[in-house]
Amino acid sequence: MRVKTGFARRRAHRIINTRTKGFRMTKRRLIRVAKDTLSHAGAYAFRGRKQKKSENRSLWITRINGALAKSGLNYSKFIKGLKDKKIELDRRVIAEIIQDDPSFFQKIVEEVKN
Repeated sequence: MRVKTGFARRRAHRIINTRTKGFRMTKRRLIRVAKDTLSHAGAYAFRGRKQKKSENRSLWITRINGALAKSGLNYSKFIKGLKDKKIELDRRVIAEIIQDDPSFFQKIVEEVKN
């Protein structure tokens, strides 16, 4: 008896259809276009996960620099001062301190200045 691909193809199409839910027009309905769209979506998602790390770091640096402007110290001198004083706080933690406890951040700045 000859075996045709009916069930397997429908299952594959159903998987594609569930993954393309929310896409617009033919990018959701037509299988060839949907496959291509899913491929691109995966590539964009991969790239986005890498970009997210860079964008977050930029945001932390901007927040630190903005908070330092009030104290008359610039970002690069602040980071060098942290390294010289062997204060091991990363940029994410410093940005969180700025938002949660500004008075503690001012103590860190004074420690770096002296």
